[in-house]
Amino acid sequence: MGVAGRVLLFLVGVFAVAGTIGSAVRTVVLPRAVASFITRRVFRTMRVFFNIRVGPRASYETVDRVLAAYGPVSLLALLMTWLIILLAGYTAMFWANGVRPWRVAFSTSGSSLLTLGFEHPHDVPNTALAFSEAALGLFILALLITYLPSIYSSFSRRETMVGMLEVRAGSPPSAVEMIERYSLIGFRGGLEELWPRWESWFIELEETHTSLPVLVFFRSPVPQQSWITAAGTILDAASIVSSTLEGERQPDAELCIRAGYIALRRIGGYLRVPYNPDPKPDDPISIDRHEWEQVCDRLEQAGVPIKSDRDQAWRDFAGWRVNYDDVLLGLALLTAAPVAMWSSDRSPSARSALALTRRKPFRK
Repeated sequence: MGVAGRVLLFLVGVFAVAGTIGSAVRTVVLPRAVASFITRRVFRTMRVFFNIRVGPRASYETVDRVLAAYGPVSLLALLMTWLIILLAGYTAMFWANGVRPWRVAFSTSGSSLLTLGFEHPHDVPNTALAFSEAALGLFILALLITYLPSIYSSFSRRETMVGMLEVRAGSPPSAVEMIERYSLIGFRGGLEELWPRWESWFIELEETHTSLPVLVFFRSPVPQQSWITAAGTILDAASIVSSTLEGERQPDAELCIRAGYIALRRIGGYLRVPYNPDPKPDDPISIDRHEWEQVCDRLEQAGVPIKSDRDQAWRDFAGWRVNYDDVLLGLALLTAAPVAMWSSDRSPSARSALALTRRKPFRK
């Protein structure tokens, strides 16, 4: 290979190394939702393997058990991908810089990356390359070591609120069951105390699930629980309270809805889940009038006062729901969430666990 060919090969190695470091920084260090091509590809490829593992007629229990490992395994696969690309990039640079044959260039690169020291160059340029590769290898490992505690700390805070919802809304959770339960125990005013807490939860959810997007695919410890069905339950409960129930206006409920749909939209936008960013109040939603009427009747039977003008109440409910309807259903499908009222049960594919696993993450 001539000089031009060696220079080109060296530049290819530099490009591979730079792309790997850029991917690691965007994925782990940068505190904002910035997509990485390598990260997307790894997670999409791993999802294909997990889809195969689930099989064509799996029950939800099987889907949940298999996909519980998807997030952690994909994260480890991402680390291995970064290391392999660094190894290949430096192998190309060593060979282009005179370390021959390919076996020796590969051994030198691997020894430097893993700081084994059994193969090392003797000239200054290649020694400098070996030092830089060792430093980058340690840098990647250190990033992951510091990344994991942040992930599990955020996961724990998220699941504390999700678990609390089971006490109030059942499992899987239901907005109508939560309102009904509060009414039956004579604690309707307790709903007002929930909205600020869940507003804070939505704000943290947006920050953590865009800066640490692997959290989207970390499943709850209890198979029938999910962060996305919990979000849908709270948003629907707040929408019913704000539109359908008789009583004083609850501004905190309306602020909670806004915090919720902003969070879900930004998470969905990062994951490229399709949704309408500027829906009109009268746009169609996935819930029909008959379903909503059944909920109203059930709440009335439980002693919950319903507004007399149901036509206006329905328009108000649909006007709130339209803000998060598309993105809620898209995220429920993407995460293979357990079937829950008015969220993961909206699509015909929710009837099949396999169909829930077919949606690829980070899709283009």
